[in-house]
Amino acid sequence: MTLKLCSIAVALALAGTVQAQTQTAPRTDSKAPSASAGASTDRKAEDRKARKAEEERIEAQYKAAKEKCEALKDNAQDVCEKEAKAQEKVAKAELAAKSSPSQRNQRKVAEAKAEGEYEVAKEKCDDQKGEQKDACEKQAKAKHDQAKADISKQYAQRKDADRPKRSASSGETRPAGSTTK
Repeated sequence: MTLKLCSIAVALALAGTVQAQTQTAPRTDSKAPSASAGASTDRKAEDRKARKAEEERIEAQYKAAKEKCEALKDNAQDVCEKEAKAQEKVAKAELAAKSSPSQRNQRKVAEAKAEGEYEVAKEKCDDQKGEQKDACEKQAKAKHDQAKADISKQYAQRKDADRPKRSASSGETRPAGSTTK
């Protein structure tokens, strides 16, 4: 029931945003900024509204997923909640990377995915007892550490490729990949 209400609320919010965007009246006052400045401001406002609507959609998805978890029992419920939280964090990181594309934001997406997988794996280990649980947690930790190392290596290489190299003798910069003879 509440899932339907959340879905309806999100649909109404998005429909209201679309309707407001299509019914925006042009400015008629004499102090109106130039067309390009006005368009830039309108675009920024639309971007903010779209980002806010997307954040609300992510929140609604998280709440709906968490409500589905309430039907489960014991550790299955905990695992379900960890999965929902991980999906929310990844979706927020992807939204940030989409609205502001950068190496840093792409790295945050990869880190959020690795962290989410680790949290879910740790929670799944709680179903086991004794040595099996310890082995499961060690495996999850090793996988997480490997993922973090891979991310660090991947983004360190990208950073080096983008950075101009300096000559040791003259201190001059030259494009990456060029050599001196």
